[in-house]
Amino acid sequence: MQTIPISVPLSEFRANTSAMIDLVEKGETVRILRHGKPVAELVPMPVEAATKVPSWKRPIEPLRYLKPPSKSGAQMIVEEREAGW
Repeated sequence: MQTIPISVPLSEFRANTSAMIDLVEKGETVRILRHGKPVAELVPMPVEAATKVPSWKRPIEPLRYLKPPSKSGAQMIVEEREAGW
């Protein structure tokens, strides 16, 4: 079931932006009019998009580098340099 959008002139939207955002958060759609013609609609975010964590906020797993037990880190660096890496 689709609700009828609330239509507001741009000047009213500018004056009451916070209140319009509050309506959208409650599930309403706000249609913005300029000179009586619709130019934009504010619609609520889909539930799955609103709860999805952006990739840059997700925790990362640190890189795990396992070295052979018989070699020290310094020995491995020297070997890599000698191999021409």
